[in-house]
Amino acid sequence: MRIRGEAFWGWADPALQHRSHDETLDDGTMIDVQVRLFRTGGTQMFIGIYASTGMALHEEAYNSRPGESMTRALGWGVGLARKLAASNTRQIKRRIPNEA
Repeated sequence: MRIRGEAFWGWADPALQHRSHDETLDDGTMIDVQVRLFRTGGTQMFIGIYASTGMALHEEAYNSRPGESMTRALGWGVGLARKLAASNTRQIKRRIPNEA
């Protein structure tokens, strides 16, 4: 279960239809990318990265992806989420002393 942060709840709107991509990476990190068309017709996107425990590691919302379809924005967002997840994983591993 994911523990959603403020960025998600500020972005969420159940009245709007959306498309999403959920993925669990090899280390257990979960990514959640969602795109939707806003009422004005613009594409919006949410990216969430969660630890295997469900804790939010990173969340961000884009209120506008000018000129991008939902499909294109979703593909771009998944690529960015994977990069951010890899970066977060490296930062976490650096903070934990090696146990030998």
